[in-house]
Amino acid sequence: MSAQVTEWLDMIAAILFRCLVFGVLLLLIWFGFFMLAPNLIFGLHGSMFGLSPHELNIIHYSGMGLVKLVVICFFFFPWAAIKLVLRKARGC
Repeated sequence: MSAQVTEWLDMIAAILFRCLVFGVLLLLIWFGFFMLAPNLIFGLHGSMFGLSPHELNIIHYSGMGLVKLVVICFFFFPWAAIKLVLRKARGC
């Protein structure tokens, strides 16, 4: 593998890792607000759309699950694959 390809893959891996970190931070912030301020969230979103607390909980948990799947599939797996390819190419 050429040095230019290795450098390019390192750069892509760094970008994917940052996206992974930001995705996890988004999930933690979302979960934190959801657990620490449920009345604020319900007052903001529930009354706006006429949702019950149960419906709002289902929507939020589904959204968090979807974001988690997207972060894992689009950021973690490609990052891990690139790291494994680079490790094999460097002979470590």
